[in-house]
Amino acid sequence: MKKEYSLEELLHKAASYCSISEHCITEVEEKLNAWGVTTEEKTTIIDRLITEDFINEKRFCQYFVKDKFRFNKWGKIKISYALKGKGLDNELISASLNIIDEGEYEELLASILKTKLATIKYEFEYEKQGKLYRFAQSRGFENSVIEKALRLINN
Repeated sequence: MKKEYSLEELLHKAASYCSISEHCITEVEEKLNAWGVTTEEKTTIIDRLITEDFINEKRFCQYFVKDKFRFNKWGKIKISYALKGKGLDNELISASLNIIDEGEYEELLASILKTKLATIKYEFEYEKQGKLYRFAQSRGFENSVIEKALRLINN
């Protein structure tokens, strides 16, 4: 039998969930839905979590961008799509993507392309370039940055 939680218990549970790591409203809503919380209670809990700064979408966005860039080595396009998928505002996403240092961004791509180069098989130069280009695109990097990185590693 499923345990029934009071509103206060649900609030503490949700606050605890938000304390462990940054979460956006969408993620918290999904968690509350999984716990079987009513729409009315969900609104109350989320409003309270926002008021008490357990949920801060600007902060979430910035941490998400830093994590996906540093640990997953994603480009801005892929990060942007992931954030849009979480229902975040485009202006917030753009502002958060601006925290990535351009030099560091280009260096990261050049570095992962060098690593990838060691693992691909190719007969012709254009084939090598095509494979590296598609790989960089799959990581969510912009075409202009990919072209710059490819020129960098080919010299």
